[in-house]
Amino acid sequence: MNKKTPECWASDSQTQGLRIELSTEHHLMLPYTEFLLAELIGAGADHHLRLIFSMHEIIITGQNLKRVLIAAQKKDLAYIAAVTGSDFATIDGAPLIHDIVVKEKTSAENQAQTPAEY
Repeated sequence: MNKKTPECWASDSQTQGLRIELSTEHHLMLPYTEFLLAELIGAGADHHLRLIFSMHEIIITGQNLKRVLIAAQKKDLAYIAAVTGSDFATIDGAPLIHDIVVKEKTSAENQAQTPAEY
């Protein structure tokens, strides 16, 4: 088992948005001006963190994701990537991201969530 902490997330107080590495060939950048909410659900060691932007929903599965949530709250979360390989272990409660799913919202979904104007 590898005892090195994997580089699956980073925080930076100067960031303007979140860079998501979906693979070595596929990256996505979402500006914090479009960040709407975050939700963390934890059951034992498994955590599910949901980040909602105006046009995208990001679902992160992993361990010890509270620090990632706090970085998102401060808009300091600069980078996330899933850890490849199954031989990483969390060290001292460090976050470990197993999977990232990005869902792009359609314009119909956005209109359904927009309150009606009177």
